[in-house]
Amino acid sequence: AFHHGDGTLRFASYYGDHMVLQKSPQRAVLWGYGPEGEQVTLYLTGPFPQKVSSPPVTEGIWRVTLEPVDAGGPYNVQAESESSKCNLTDVLFGDIWLCGGQSNMYFKTSQIFNASEELALSSKYPHVRPFMASLNMSKTERIDLIQVEIPWSVPTTSVLAEFSAVCWLFGRYMYDTLKYPIGLVESCWGGTPVEAWSSSRALKQCGLQQSGDGSMMDNTVLWNAMIHPFLNMTIYGAIWYQGEANAEYHKDKYNCSFPAMINDWRMAFHQGSGQQTALDFPFGFVQLSTYKNNSTDDGFPDIRWHQTADVGFVPNSRMKNTFMAVALDLPDKTSPYGTIHPRDKQDIALRLTLGARAVAYGETDIPFQGPFPKQILPIQMSIIITYDQAVSVTSSKNMFEICCSEKNVSCEPKSFWFPAAIVDWNQTSIQLFAAQCPVSKVAALRYAWRDWPCEFKACPVYDASGNLPAPPFITNRYTGNQNIWKST
Repeated sequence: AFHHGDGTLRFASYYGDHMVLQKSPQRAVLWGYGPEGEQVTLYLTGPFPQKVSSPPVTEGIWRVTLEPVDAGGPYNVQAESESSKCNLTDVLFGDIWLCGGQSNMYFKTSQIFNASEELALSSKYPHVRPFMASLNMSKTERIDLIQVEIPWSVPTTSVLAEFSAVCWLFGRYMYDTLKYPIGLVESCWGGTPVEAWSSSRALKQCGLQQSGDGSMMDNTVLWNAMIHPFLNMTIYGAIWYQGEANAEYHKDKYNCSFPAMINDWRMAFHQGSGQQTALDFPFGFVQLSTYKNNSTDDGFPDIRWHQTADVGFVPNSRMKNTFMAVALDLPDKTSPYGTIHPRDKQDIALRLTLGARAVAYGETDIPFQGPFPKQILPIQMSIIITYDQAVSVTSSKNMFEICCSEKNVSCEPKSFWFPAAIVDWNQTSIQLFAAQCPVSKVAALRYAWRDWPCEFKACPVYDASGNLPAPPFITNRYTGNQNIWKST
């Protein structure tokens, strides 16, 4: 563990040799510990040198904000006070992505399909640099990490074997596009609910109280120990893979708790970095994959829906500047780590990368979302769904389901749902056969509303390229999102 405030000059725990600092237009923040009252001067030497001095060390802590530095390096960073010096070598400037969540984010690169080929590539990506926080809890907000698991490293087979696969693959694929350094900060813990990663401010917004039983299901304990310490650092964005733990824990609050956590992180990182981290920094996440084949439990379908704040896709008005990788078509029946941990993290990362390129980096003409209904028209014995883009379709008897209602009331997941078979389709629309109730009684429609809806990459609806699956949706004709329902 780190001992703070003993008066020796040094950097905070997550600054180190080989690290990546946030490039321009943002300004990188560096901080650490030092002799009380002394001024610390930072010398950046490399392609674009600079010199910046801190205010005097207060309560054992100094802090410096650099002028913006363009992508590249390597740099040396030397900190000097009147009485001592310390330095960082081989520092690069690029984009920093924070990777958070539970076990599917923690899932190691050594565990994925084709792991040995992936690990062998490490030497080709010396500018994608991993860092990993240790698993620690705290009852109070920490200014620094309690421990570091993997210090900033030039990637090697042995380092990456222990590092998050989704985080690494995302960084590596982004490097292929951006061609400048990427810093990856892994801070995640298996089996943890969103509440543990949320500040008490965020929880209050959703009427969630402190729990306090001393476990990692405790509210805020991971926010305190594993997120709060990073607030001073300037970051570009975050990716997240979590939600399984909430399928049976405060599930019905997740449509509030997840968006609230995102917005609270944004506010806190913005403030903590002295406004350098964007107030709406891009936040990407993985929509839950699969767990139990043939399960009728609504936990996973409900969480997938709540992950979008019950809109069905992101970005949306409640979740601005976010992007999502749909994963329900990537099940792994024979995963030695359990079906809840699918080994195909490459497709997950690839889908995240498309979202990042479109949302976080503003590339135009990058398809990153699967098809979503823009109009639903019940007509005679059928329902015509028109999508917001071209679709590629395979037939299915039961992926679409309808709910009938005499009384024009809304249908819930617990209502009785009938399968509605796909009978025909064209470039942008699908025709369903609604045998079970007359069209006037069709009250709701849903798609892929089960834990394990289809086999690997074999859901019925994809975008024209066949790469991006349509996300699951539920829509009520009489309540909520009824504006897409058209009547004849």
